[in-house]
Amino acid sequence: MQIRRLREDRDYSLEELAERSGLSFRGLIYIEHGQRNPSALTLVDIAAALGVAPGELINHLADGRSTESAPQ
Repeated sequence: MQIRRLREDRDYSLEELAERSGLSFRGLIYIEHGQRNPSALTLVDIAAALGVAPGELINHLADGRSTESAPQ
């Protein structure tokens, strides 16, 4: 969902992000829909195409986990 949100924030179509990242259109669909987990190198390519640091694609996952498992 983070990739899709960033893509839409930049008004990129899936086709445009595929071209910018060097990935296939179908591969991006699978990643956005959670049907495939991207490799670290794929995340780097997507991040570069979106103009963000690779960590920005996954930081929200760590933030969610840290609040769920934080001691009370």
